[in-house]
Amino acid sequence: MANWGTAISEINGIKIHYTRTGGNKPPLILLHGLTANGACWTALAHAIEGDFDVIMPDARGHGKSSAPEQGYRYEDHSNDVLGLIKFLGLSSPILIGHSMGGLTAAVVASSASNLLRGLVLVDPTFLSPEFQRQVFEGDSADQHRQMLNKSLDELIAEGRIRHPKRSSETLELIARARLQTSIRAFDVLTPPNPDYIDLVRMIDVQTLLVISDSGVVSPVMAAELQRINPKIQVEQIAEAGHGIQYDQPNRFATIVKAFLHSIPIIN
Repeated sequence: MANWGTAISEINGIKIHYTRTGGNKPPLILLHGLTANGACWTALAHAIEGDFDVIMPDARGHGKSSAPEQGYRYEDHSNDVLGLIKFLGLSSPILIGHSMGGLTAAVVASSASNLLRGLVLVDPTFLSPEFQRQVFEGDSADQHRQMLNKSLDELIAEGRIRHPKRSSETLELIARARLQTSIRAFDVLTPPNPDYIDLVRMIDVQTLLVISDSGVVSPVMAAELQRINPKIQVEQIAEAGHGIQYDQPNRFATIVKAFLHSIPIIN
């Protein structure tokens, strides 16, 4: 990671911080979930940086990016990604998004598949309207407020109890990201989300959907999404929850790398 660079881009009136592995290689953008940040992709970035120029932005309200008073709809996050692609002059990047970042990536791909070379959706927040309301009316924001009053060591210790199989490095990255997440970022939970069925229908690029044993997207839903859009390939990783890339980093990296190398290079 010592050779990776960091920078700030001015996009849509705010500052978006990103980490970049660099090199004259095909570009790939990694989009994190709510309460994470770009650095949380470190394990995957190490696994693929030999073949790709990996860009890991902090979404608005996260990490070292701006936390504006408003503007946390998925359309806002999508516009930030499109702005970053333009700002950096990226040619046909691949998008990989987890959770909130997965739905953001789907929004980008649904409207601008012509700009992309491929898409990986990692247990995206494809929620029914009823579940969206449940999440919004839940206590996730209040829990986050409480966590912001805790120390880094306390959050790492709590994470180790909940996820004893995750590496110490991963637990620390997740805890640091949590402490850098603005409470405003939780506005993204305000219903309605973009209709994921409509989004999937409009995606016109080779896509990998990665699901787990107990994530948001069930095998039944994944099969239905494949029926709607045959460009979608599905891989299920066992013994993982919603944070698939944290729970099974090696298996996850192997599956993602195989998919990435199956996508034709665009000259």
